[in-house]
Amino acid sequence: MPLVIAPVNVELTIIRLLCDEKDKKHFESLGIAVNQKITVLSNTGGNVILMIKEGRLALDRNIATKIVVTI
Repeated sequence: MPLVIAPVNVELTIIRLLCDEKDKKHFESLGIAVNQKITVLSNTGGNVILMIKEGRLALDRNIATKIVVTI
């Protein structure tokens, strides 16, 4: 499921990044990579706040739709 419709406060695993190699490298520099465990802390209007490792990251709707996760 795309990250924008993922449940809140549930540990999720990133299974796919729907973007080109340049964007994948940028995501990886932020800690967003395939098989990475994340938790959605807030989801308002498609904008998402994530907990990745021990940090928080805010993503807008356009970027969050490119990240596919599973429970």
